Amino acid sequence: MTIRLLLADDQALVRGALAALLQLEADLEVVAEVGSGDEVVAAALEHAPDVALVDVEMPGLDGIAATAQLRRCCPSTRVLIVTTFGRPGYVRRALEAGAQGFVVKDAPAADLAQAVRRVHAGLRVIDPSLAVDSMVSGASPLTSRESDVLRQAAGGGTVADVARVLCLSEGTVRNHLSSAIGKTGARTRAEAAAIARDNGWL
Repeated sequence: MTIRLLLADDQALVRGALAALLQLEADLEVVAEVGSGDEVVAAALEHAPDVALVDVEMPGLDGIAATAQLRRCCPSTRVLIVTTFGRPGYVRRALEAGAQGFVVKDAPAADLAQAVRRVHAGLRVIDPSLAVDSMVSGASPLTSRESDVLRQAAGGGTVADVARVLCLSEGTVRNHLSSAIGKTGARTRAEAAAIARDNGWL
């Protein structure tokens, strides 16, 4: 039986290389490729892949948000996150979004093909070192609203800008930023955002 694959990665060269490697396997067929998270669901609805290989950091929807959307719209398509960014928080967030696997791009081609087969078979596949790191680091200490505020603030916007985008009062934004800075042990909101990103919490 042939396993139909969707590849979602914003780097065309990486996407092409993954497609070429996976197509060498007799039981794997790449039926669609997209370069942004916004295109994942539409491609899945059109091509009905068995497994979607999704990068985390993409324009539009990030890979974790795209995974959640894909699992809602196309529950029969299983998701394997394949990323350069092996951050512990990403693993936890990806699994919570419905991904069945999480591997890094420097895995050998044979291992990646095997991960695809295992995910297709209904098994969970997680890079062992990332699994340990994820358990040790624990869940994000940030609330979803603190994460939203920190994510917006990281773009360089003022408190007023963040308040306008998120439809919050400026006082509420300041409170969330202060809490996020305290929870991450940072001194500034930029440092808090960097710490949160490094841990995969944003």
